This record gives sequence, C-alpha cells and structure tokens, in this order.
Amino acid sequence: MAINKHQIIRYNRLDRCFRNIGKEYSFDALLDAVNEAILDHDSSSSGVQTRTLRKDITFMRSEAGYNAPIETLKSANGTNYYRYADASFSIHNSPLNDTEAEQLKKAISILQRFEGSPEFEWVNEIAPLLNDKFGLKNNDQKVMSLETNIDYKGYEYITPIFNAIINKTVVVINYEPFGKPEYQVTFHPYHLKQFNNRWFVFGYNEYNKMPQWNLALDRINGEIVKTNNKYLKDTTDWTEFFDDIIGVSKNTDGKIEEVKLVFNKEQAPYIETKPLHWSQKSKKLEDGSLEIRIKVMLNYELEMRILSFGEKVIVKSPQTLVDNIKFRIQQLMNNY
Repeated sequence: MAINKHQIIRYNRLDRCFRNIGKEYSFDALLDAVNEAILDHDSSSSGVQTRTLRKDITFMRSEAGYNAPIETLKSANGTNYYRYADASFSIHNSPLNDTEAEQLKKAISILQRFEGSPEFEWVNEIAPLLNDKFGLKNNDQKVMSLETNIDYKGYEYITPIFNAIINKTVVVINYEPFGKPEYQVTFHPYHLKQFNNRWFVFGYNEYNKMPQWNLALDRINGEIVKTNNKYLKDTTDWTEFFDDIIGVSKNTDGKIEEVKLVFNKEQAPYIETKPLHWSQKSKKLEDGSLEIRIKVMLNYELEMRILSFGEKVIVKSPQTLVDNIKFRIQQLMNNY
C-alpha cells in the first residue's frame, strides 16, 4: 500500500482523535476532522469520502499498519464512537509498520547505489544504523556510480559553507589562487555550485565589495572561521545568473554574444542529444555536419569546452572567440 501525503495527514489526525478521551468521535465526526486537516494543508483538495476513511481505520488496525487498538463503543445516545482501548497508545510510539519499513528500505537502497561520490559518504554511516534499528536487510547490488574525483581537496568544505549559507553567517577564509600568494577574505556565502567535478562558492567579498565573487573550494586552506559580522542579504537570482554562461566564470560587465560552431558528421549526433547550452539552436548541413548557435558570454570554460572536441569542431563566430581558439591551438602546437 503506497502512502501519499494526504494519507499521512489522515493517520495523524485520526491518531489524535482516538487518543482524545475528552471527546467521543463518531464516524461522521472523524470524517469531518480528517477533511479539516487535509484542507489545512491543501486548500485545493476536496477531502475524502466514507469509503476512504473506513479503509484508513482498517489499515491502522492491521499488522501491515500500526496494530492500533481501535475499539468501537456506544455513547449515551446510542451512537457508535471510536477510541484507543489503550489510552497511552499512539502511532508515533509504534515501530515501523511493514509498509513504512519497505519504503525506508527502498529509500536506503536507492541512496546506497550512488557509489563513488564523497557527497554521499554520510549514507554509508547512517544506513547500517537504520538497518539495525528497524531490522531492515537489503543485499541489493549497487547499480549506479557517479563520476567524481575521490581525491578532490574541497569536499570537506561543502558542509561548513552550506551551513553558513543556511544560517546566514559571515566567514573568514584563507584562499590561495593558482600561481598567486595566499590571502584572507571575509566572505558572505550565498550559493554553492559544482562544475567539472569542482565545487565553487559564490558570495560577497568584503575587500573588493563584489557581491558575486566566486571561490574554488579546493583552493581554500585551513579552517573556515565563523564571525559575528552582519550578513548582507543576497538578492541574486542564481538560476538567471548562470543562464548566460558555460561554467562559473562571469564578467558582470560582459555582453551576451551569439557563438556559431560547426561539428563534423561524426560528432553531430552527440551534440544534438547533449546540447552545449540551453539556448542551442541546430541546423543540419548538406555534408552531414551540424551548425549550432548558442547565446552566451565568452569565458575560459567555453574555450576549454570547445577545445575538448579537438578537430571535430570549427569556430565560425564571433571573431574574438575564433582568435582566442586559434591562439590556444598555436600554443598547443608549439609544445610538440
């Protein structure tokens, strides 16, 4: 029996009614109470009917449910009412029923299949505890792996930065860019983003007053220190912020340009099924090659993405991008 959000709401409200020794709940009164609870959570719902309520009571009484000691009594006016025979009983004091145990087991199984990503290491710690606590056993083979760099240095900073964002905490970070001296920055973290197996945090840099500054987590050194500084409110729409770029590098003064690329016929099917950018528009050419156009800001990540296709792509425009790619290829040739 699958459990949806309205069922949980109904069971919780029925539990309260059955535990209330100060009121005698007839079937109609239970139906009214349950529908009131549903409407409190979902104003668009039409509630439930008699048949559903009868099934709920039957399920709560069953071994597959909560083994609830629900008894039917006669009131002074001869009307039937419902109450727990044991006044101390509550479904919240009960161990998992069969249905809940099966759902929890499936959830643990799904999480355990994300093998290979340090972001999911907590699953390896909590799963045995849950299995032992609730008597769950699951020997399913792992069927999913994530592409990740298990030696990535920045993983240990994800949790403290995430907590700083949630709790609106200003932090002090020791940061060492590639090829430059280490420096200390007082930082208001706003948004975490993963790109190309690296993590970046965006936020307000107090030194240069930049509200969308980004730091690579693998370039952070030492402990992230919390401060009592006043946290500046973030007004950035981060979904929109990344709309116009590939990667994480964005020149706030830059302009969006139309990039025109032509992929040879061998690469064309892959680019059609996995677009470079959401704005991609494609046109098949007579020789089987594929012309695409995307509207983005030019940045380092875009150039690296284009170079990753090697001889299978030609940059047609804009000229600035053509020149940059040509220069990089010439530098590459100088290495051989």
